[in-house]
Amino acid sequence: MNLPLVTISIPIYQCENYIINCLKSVVSQTYQNLEILLVDDFGNDNSMLLVEDFVQKNLHLNFKILKNKKNSGLSVVRNVGIDNAQGKYIFFLDSDDEITPDCISKMVEIAERGQVEMVCGNTIGYKVSNKISKELFIIKSEKDIITNADDAFDSFINGEYPVNSCNKLIRVDFLKKNKLYFTRDLFAQDSLQSFETALKLQRIAFLKESTYIYNLHDESVIHNRNKRNFDNWITIISIIEKYYKLEKNKDRKSKILSHIIDYKDLTLLMNWKAQKNEELWKYSYDAYKKLASLSFADYWSFDFSKEIKKKNFLQNLPTDLGYKIFRKRFGS
Repeated sequence: MNLPLVTISIPIYQCENYIINCLKSVVSQTYQNLEILLVDDFGNDNSMLLVEDFVQKNLHLNFKILKNKKNSGLSVVRNVGIDNAQGKYIFFLDSDDEITPDCISKMVEIAERGQVEMVCGNTIGYKVSNKISKELFIIKSEKDIITNADDAFDSFINGEYPVNSCNKLIRVDFLKKNKLYFTRDLFAQDSLQSFETALKLQRIAFLKESTYIYNLHDESVIHNRNKRNFDNWITIISIIEKYYKLEKNKDRKSKILSHIIDYKDLTLLMNWKAQKNEELWKYSYDAYKKLASLSFADYWSFDFSKEIKKKNFLQNLPTDLGYKIFRKRFGS
């Protein structure tokens, strides 16, 4: 089998407790034709000192350190990875996570055999505090490969694979050709970029094995969501709404609207779990009501499921009533 160069792109920012294990997991890959981009985003801990020392001890490997001019955020770091990648494929790995030894090898084999633009794997969540592992971001598709654009888009809309950008092997030329860059200054940049990628995908494959270890700790973004995250979600829906308004295909247009409604539903729940703050929840609820929703006629259409219609109805009530019903449904 041809062994194409694979770029692994790793952001370096406030990760001194985890970065060495991350790099060790890369060094331990059975697949050897790697380019490892380490993008310094100017944190204020010892991460870069640890990285530079590790690189000096492994000069036989293809490490490249890239430095942003200033702290710019994860979206910019990911884009730096895309623009500087020399590989046929790129794999995003967060600096506090790890990959299994055969992760890249198995993904490349599937990508080359199926001539796909993207391969997704399963993720194990590892809770650092109690050392308990569990399945976290799991592929739900019954298929191993999808070879047409409509089915690939449907797979995304139906939540059959994770939206996070890590643990995916993606063709670099596909990303560059379609300008699938990450939007600057977004905390939840993965969900938007994954949606935009799904709009362009023709072929996608699934590796239904655990290839990625997502370390859950007190600093994890998943445990530290606040109003800035909530504002980001509003921004993301606003951007997706633009795609919805521009879409000419009736079937795809209705699916984008269903996705918007599902995304509102998911993020309102995440909002509450993160802060349990009535004022912040109502702030998001009010903002969501101003964005794309079903029309009265849509309730009589077969283009939308009963579940989508129910979610949309509950998202467009008077705010105080919407909050009371939400709390009754989901409790504390």
